[in-house]
Amino acid sequence: MHLQLLRNVTRVSEVAGRQGPLESLLHERLLYPVFQPIVQLGNASIYAHEALIRGPQGTALHTPDALLRAAAQEHLSYEFEIACLEAAMQTWGQLRVAGRLFVNISAMALTQLFALRGREALLGLIAGFGVVPRMLVLEITEHERVEDMDHLAQVVSEVRSAGVALALDDFGDGRSSLRLWSQLKPELVKIDKYFTRNISEHGDKLKTIQALQQIAEIFGTQLVAEGIETPEDLRVLRDLGITYGQGYFLGHPDRKPLKYLGVDALRVLRERQVAVFPELTRSTPGGHLRSLSLVRAPTVGLDTSNDELASIFLDMPDLHAVALVNTERPVAIINRVQFMNEYTKLYYREVWGRKSCAVHANFEPRIIERDHSVDELVGILTSQDQRYLSDGFIATENGRYAGLGTGDQLVRSVTEVRIEAARHANPLTFLPGNIPISQHIERLLKKKARFVACYADLNHFKPFNDHYGYWRGDEMIRLVAKIAMEQCDPQWDFLGHVGGDDFILLFQSPDWQLRCERLVVEFAARAEAMFDEDARRQGGIQAEDRHGVSRFFPCTTLSIGAVVIDGSQFSRAEDVANLAASAKHDAKQSGGGVFERVTPVSTQV
Repeated sequence: MHLQLLRNVTRVSEVAGRQGPLESLLHERLLYPVFQPIVQLGNASIYAHEALIRGPQGTALHTPDALLRAAAQEHLSYEFEIACLEAAMQTWGQLRVAGRLFVNISAMALTQLFALRGREALLGLIAGFGVVPRMLVLEITEHERVEDMDHLAQVVSEVRSAGVALALDDFGDGRSSLRLWSQLKPELVKIDKYFTRNISEHGDKLKTIQALQQIAEIFGTQLVAEGIETPEDLRVLRDLGITYGQGYFLGHPDRKPLKYLGVDALRVLRERQVAVFPELTRSTPGGHLRSLSLVRAPTVGLDTSNDELASIFLDMPDLHAVALVNTERPVAIINRVQFMNEYTKLYYREVWGRKSCAVHANFEPRIIERDHSVDELVGILTSQDQRYLSDGFIATENGRYAGLGTGDQLVRSVTEVRIEAARHANPLTFLPGNIPISQHIERLLKKKARFVACYADLNHFKPFNDHYGYWRGDEMIRLVAKIAMEQCDPQWDFLGHVGGDDFILLFQSPDWQLRCERLVVEFAARAEAMFDEDARRQGGIQAEDRHGVSRFFPCTTLSIGAVVIDGSQFSRAEDVANLAASAKHDAKQSGGGVFERVTPVSTQV
């Protein structure tokens, strides 16, 4: 095979009349591979190595990018790729290293190899270098769009029949498509490093990889996370359940394959602690109008008479309005009450009954596309023109009339959407809400981690809120969130906002008690500044209690109830949350500050 390659290169040289730099390297066989480990994150073992090609050190053609550019300039792309394949397998066969070998080949080169030599060409290469086919993984790189996907699928099927596995490289970089994944059904897919780099700081990247995990499950594919360069990113990818990882933190490319994982990477993969997943910085947009139950009301036109409209309202007593439509496009709305008040006046039907009902129409209706977010409809509720509340709104789909909505429906839907959104991210502090809190507790319990569940609550907050107003009360709640975030290690400690002035802190930091004490002290000092001068001098305010009796309340402070949790003793997040809430109650009863409650032996497992 190598002799055939040399003959091909020679023909190119003869046609061109001169020999290029890359062509010289191919003739002299100066390309060599370096090997970067691919690690199985679950058991911290070396699963495979990827062969990465290099040119002679100290030359302009040492780096992969320079080699690829030269191959394109000298029209030797195919010859270059086959030479890389040969160099990788020859060296791997000589080293006799355990584990699988990943080698890169473009879809174009693979199909061309099969077109020129057939299935036996690949088998001959593999056998000639002593590489076991089932230990070889061809990593398809997509530098150009695949023109004939069906033909590539046939070639891949031939590759598989030889016992060779297939991987899809750099998925998500724009060059490889979901169709390629679906049609080729590779055993492995490598996630582009854009999605893994700094994943510990970006909730959107985490959500993207979770979506890829769902696709991988459908297709029966294992995922490889590329570009892992920090322990923080490795922790998140480990806890997401990604099967394999690759990157500088796990091992640099080297001429000698790695036998054992480095100490730092090994320590991270064997930690019992659970990484705190990054959250989206703000709550996701609310539900869409499509989820509303619209009124499928009949429509009227410009030529519809008042008598005809009255018949519609009389036949449909619950109909609050009708839309006036011109060629499927709604242009106005007619309110039932206002119309019927006019229509029932003395002599109205005799004078106006046969005339157009358009005289009663509001030609400035609120028209909303069904794909709009419900939150965008809040403008109807706050509009100075209160006709929108009584008339409701007209819903359209692609500009065509779809139905009517009422003000009551709108109020209900906006409220429901905001309540649901608050379960994911609190709209006041943008901290994780009840659902992410429960999910994180479940992850801790699943890994049988040891952690401390803390429930924080403000003392005498209601009198402060009633005395100074909700806007200053909101500022105090945001102050708790700010100080709590300052006291949490973002890698290990999870902070959630249950609602109101209640917060959950899930500590894996060993100095959790010191962090809680600092939180209590810092909050007391900074919260006092939110009272006016007289209140600060007196140490509190005069306000009504829950029974309407005026009495003195001290300045607002913070209580934290804590309970140490052995993850192996619990199976439900609800039980942990209830214990933390009970500890918070004890903390408030004891006068505030930090109160640690002894964990009872659980029989939940």
